[in-house]
Amino acid sequence: MADLKTPFRYDYVGSFLRPEALKQARKNFEEGKITKEELTAVEDDCIRDLVGKIKKLGYHVITDGEFRRSTWHLDFMWGFQGIEHRKTVEGNTTFDAEAAMIDDTYMVGKISVKNHPFVEHFKFVKALEDENTVAKQTIPSPGQFYAYFTGAELLGTTLDIYGSEEAFAKDVAGAYVEFVNEIYAAGCRNIQFDDCTWGIYCDTDFVSKTGMSPVDLQKVSELGVALNNAAIEGKPDDLVINTHVCRGNYHSTWAARGGYLPIAPLLFAREKVHTLYLEFDDERSGGFAPLRYVSPDKTVVLGLVTTKRPDLEDPERIRERIKEAAQYVPLSRLSLSPQCGFASTEIGNKLTEEDQWKKIALVRDIAQTVWG
Repeated sequence: MADLKTPFRYDYVGSFLRPEALKQARKNFEEGKITKEELTAVEDDCIRDLVGKIKKLGYHVITDGEFRRSTWHLDFMWGFQGIEHRKTVEGNTTFDAEAAMIDDTYMVGKISVKNHPFVEHFKFVKALEDENTVAKQTIPSPGQFYAYFTGAELLGTTLDIYGSEEAFAKDVAGAYVEFVNEIYAAGCRNIQFDDCTWGIYCDTDFVSKTGMSPVDLQKVSELGVALNNAAIEGKPDDLVINTHVCRGNYHSTWAARGGYLPIAPLLFAREKVHTLYLEFDDERSGGFAPLRYVSPDKTVVLGLVTTKRPDLEDPERIRERIKEAAQYVPLSRLSLSPQCGFASTEIGNKLTEEDQWKKIALVRDIAQTVWG
């Protein structure tokens, strides 16, 4: 790996559509038709092919496309001691009126982490680095982990185990520090926290959806920043940690709408990450004015190309929007990416692999005309 600094002028969030061969292998494994080793071999082949395509398009970041996961966040949680899961029967979280068929995940004891499976997953991608690429590891943020198990349906169990939310938050931060140390030792220098909590807090209907008051919103926002910062505290200087803010991404549907203003003064100014990956692909994300709160030590990756629809954006319109954003954050601190991953869950978004690669090429082409 060369001395590559992230983010790059053109980047992507992390997940890619699962190839049919991988989908079939996972189905065969669930039905007991193939072994875990045979499934892993298919995953390995698909990841090698994915990385090859990413490199061919000139990208400097490589990932495994989240090909070894069912979902962007829960598989990571399953790697912790104290967390278990089972298949959902009727679906749970609602995305734009579509119920997501995502495993029920719950806590059975105090959490800890050692020899997390994602570390071995990362090592496979790390071995595919070359002088022009750096491997990125995407994981749900500490705040996302905390919010999941302190939500209305799971809070009772969490309190039974921990006694207080504060005690649980302390364990979450500590466990993340352990994971960060493990994956850093494996050679990781680029971690991306994926976080839907901020997208929910931005929702224009947040209070009625959650029953929380504006005072509560301030409290949970401060807690989210503090928790994420606690997990980052003491990280090695050469480890870059970034945050991607999402409003939900399941089968081309979404879970929240609203601009960033409710959370910008806290998240944009006080979270101690290097870069913010922010969604700006449609009117649900609001305008660029909240970017005025971005602290001068951060860069921003503008998610202006959607992964939810196959139609290609007008390059000139994207360039115009980059100029609009540059009124609040200098162009030298801006980059371009799709607004989210192409497959936050195995089902993926409603576009083809050909559509996906056209989007990735479009991001690169636009970025090269803007920044050279």
